[in-house]
Amino acid sequence: MDVLIVIGTLFACIAIGVPIAYALGLAALAAAWWIDIPPEAVMLQVSSGVSKFAMLTIPFFVLAGAIMAEGGMARRLVGFANVLVGFMRLRGGLSVVNIVATTFLSGISGSAVADISAVGSVMIPQMEEAGYPRVFATNVTISASVQALMMPPSHNAVIYSLATGGTISIFSLFLAGIMPSLLLGFSLIILCLVLAYRNGHPKGEAVPLRLAGRMALEAFWGLITLIIILGGILGGVFTAVEAGAVACVWAFFVTMFIYRDYRWGDLPGLVHRTLRTVAMVMTLIAFASSVGYMMALMQVPAKITAVLLGISHNKYVILMMINVLLLVLGCLLDMAPAILIVTPILLPVMVNFGVDPVHFGMIMLLNLGIGLCHPPVGAILFVGCAVGKVSLEQVMREIWPFYLVMFTVLMLVTYIPAISLWLVHLHG
Repeated sequence: MDVLIVIGTLFACIAIGVPIAYALGLAALAAAWWIDIPPEAVMLQVSSGVSKFAMLTIPFFVLAGAIMAEGGMARRLVGFANVLVGFMRLRGGLSVVNIVATTFLSGISGSAVADISAVGSVMIPQMEEAGYPRVFATNVTISASVQALMMPPSHNAVIYSLATGGTISIFSLFLAGIMPSLLLGFSLIILCLVLAYRNGHPKGEAVPLRLAGRMALEAFWGLITLIIILGGILGGVFTAVEAGAVACVWAFFVTMFIYRDYRWGDLPGLVHRTLRTVAMVMTLIAFASSVGYMMALMQVPAKITAVLLGISHNKYVILMMINVLLLVLGCLLDMAPAILIVTPILLPVMVNFGVDPVHFGMIMLLNLGIGLCHPPVGAILFVGCAVGKVSLEQVMREIWPFYLVMFTVLMLVTYIPAISLWLVHLHG
């Protein structure tokens, strides 16, 4: 009954149109009333939920990603990816360029929506002009952008860390996300090459040497951001929060003084959009922390563990059930609220079954990322359709091979923990 009070109140509020953040707060208050806890305790948890130094990671990386996505860096990274892939003259080479460019930008923006907007606006028209179907180009962009949800500096990895109460370090999650995101990118490349030979997609063209040198030099300034974020954190030069601050300063410097594609008058609008995003995320985190607190008091994770043990004692069967649940939730909820709602419930359950919390974080991020590529919520899917200027029906008819690849990678990440944990253990 305790679970029904919390979950029932939450989804009832969402069903009548209450914003998710406030629905979380009302669910926490309903739970407090049910177990006779003063509402002041809920308010204290709302306040303490955003009173963490690690919270600064989110605004820093959101702002850095916005500057880099809008400031011309994405276009130059696409050019550099074309240089790397073009000399091999692969059939379907531009689809590979799309994925490689998205991989680069994922390691800078940490946002799937930013990747679709930045890379898609450049690559989809270019691929169509070269002879690729526009729907295929859109599907490549949509599926490749899921890498950003795991690749550092993934905003959602930070949110997962905060949803665990800070018990899982952002550093460990950043390390764990590298291999799964690269595996996804490599798998999508294989799919694109297979489809290219089956459907007769055009071959890639080598970039002239002089032009290639210039394009590589221009992209170099953006690639330094990767070194700042990954190299700085992995090398122990600075923390994730400090890396975000340095990335902001570097992105601003490159955009405004080296590339000079962005107008000074556009900066206030960019900052305003960033503040709106950050305010929305922080509000979600604040109210979600109170829900997690109430669930802990009501021993919801222990009760769910008991229910699952009544079904099976096999960890792998439980993992498959959790995967199905997360895929469904990913289709129904946006990613940040899904992480904040599900983590306090399922993480203790998974730990009881012997699943590493960092590994479970990667399972959750990939599951929910696949859900975002599917209706009815599907933020990644809808943004991709808007950028590609194609209808949802056209995309859904042809995206199934990409779903199959993403699900295969999900199974590998789920049942081979070393994919996520190898770098974490290697770094000690």
